[in-house]
Amino acid sequence: MALYVYAITAHSHPLDLEGLTGVGYDPSPVRAVTSGPLCAVVSDISEEIRPKRRDLLTHQEVQERLMRDGPVLPLQFGYTAADDSSVEEVLRRDADGYLDTLERLAGCAEYHLRASQDEEVLLRQILWESPEARELNERIRAGDQDPQLPLALGQLVSAQVQDRQEALASGLVEALLPFAREHSLRPASGSDFLNVSLLIPDDRKDEFLTAQSNMAREIDGGVECRLSGPLPPYSFVQ
Repeated sequence: MALYVYAITAHSHPLDLEGLTGVGYDPSPVRAVTSGPLCAVVSDISEEIRPKRRDLLTHQEVQERLMRDGPVLPLQFGYTAADDSSVEEVLRRDADGYLDTLERLAGCAEYHLRASQDEEVLLRQILWESPEARELNERIRAGDQDPQLPLALGQLVSAQVQDRQEALASGLVEALLPFAREHSLRPASGSDFLNVSLLIPDDRKDEFLTAQSNMAREIDGGVECRLSGPLPPYSFVQ
């Protein structure tokens, strides 16, 4: 029977799996496959697993249960293996790398920060602070029919938005980096201008949360910060 694989831990991990059932239409108990100093946390499956809400929540529940008792290498949703022997072979083959990563992640959790900015607030800032943008806008509002004016204003505002948000994102990250062991920047999407994950040691968690909360409260310009965590360290498993 095929296996769904949730995570890799050290053999010394407590592996408190009691009461956990896995993904799938007919979920099986979550169990461990052991090879030397490592364990893989798995459950038996009899069908192709798709990202349905119930299975996504189950995947995350297993990660969080493991994470509370020690370092874990969480696998992304959907990882499967043919059988126990296949899993054991992977654990044997890559044991040194897995053990090094577990040591690196020990005592840490991932926190994920996204930031967005109200477009109207930002536009008002640019028109107030940029003489060139203000002049172009005033000429358009006064009825100047030059067809190049809207294009010039649009290009100027677009460049200003990019420059300002890049500087703001850099400042936010730099303010939080002293609390992080590692960080991972990803391309922002939608209205966000920042998408960053930080690996925060447990003994710096309170300082980090206080600093982030103060920063979010004090920052102006219509900026909204959204912090998630503590999370399994998906972004830092190599």
